Amino acid sequence: MPKPSVAELRPVVHPPGVKDRRSGEHWGGRLYMREISLRITRQLVGTRITPNQLTYVMTLAGVLAAPALLVPGIPGALLGALMVQLYLLLDCVDGEVARWKKQFSLSGVYLDRVGAYLCDAAVLVGFGLRAADLWGSGRIDWLWAFLGTLAALGAILIKAETDLVGVARHQGGLPPVKEAASEPRSSGMALARRAAGALKFHRLVLGIEASLLIVVLAIADQVRGDLFFSRLGVAVLAGIALLQTVLHLVSIMVSSRLK
Repeated sequence: MPKPSVAELRPVVHPPGVKDRRSGEHWGGRLYMREISLRITRQLVGTRITPNQLTYVMTLAGVLAAPALLVPGIPGALLGALMVQLYLLLDCVDGEVARWKKQFSLSGVYLDRVGAYLCDAAVLVGFGLRAADLWGSGRIDWLWAFLGTLAALGAILIKAETDLVGVARHQGGLPPVKEAASEPRSSGMALARRAAGALKFHRLVLGIEASLLIVVLAIADQVRGDLFFSRLGVAVLAGIALLQTVLHLVSIMVSSRLK
């Protein structure tokens, strides 16, 4: 079977709305990765590779970010970021292959969510272990590993809070939540939510953003000659994750998502 051209592939795998999904499309996908993934998808749609198989590889790439970050110095930070970018690429490709081959399944949706949980957690746990100086000549400081794990737990809980809205609505016999329902009923809470959304500080605990931050902090550490900036970053991300866990829960409870 001949490979479809990019022009033939694009309207099928990038239907209207895919890149515009507020909560379903990462900015990296909109900015650059969808154009790269389109070329990879073109090579794969004629093979026997299934979307779920791609999702398994995607998840493995995200998890491997953790051991990659244990490599000392800037090389480890770059390798970790590379694994997360591979995760993002495959996260685009698996859905595109599914659309072209019309191979949709609930298991695919489920596995995709599991992969997102594991990637975010792996990056933050790996960052904590990196800041603990696991391979250093001195004493390992497990405080930073604990804070990285705490940040990972917060990142997972934030995703779970969102996903559990759908679970609660389904068990209550309600249809899926609409985007407008996410707006808090209180004008004060709505203003606070818009302010937080504009600052986007909460995105730093997501795997993609965190991996890029780790690279910047690794360069700063290299200049300074120690792990000061990485350790500061772990502490900040743990604080953001815990704060956002509480704020996100409050945001859900004061919105119409559970009504």
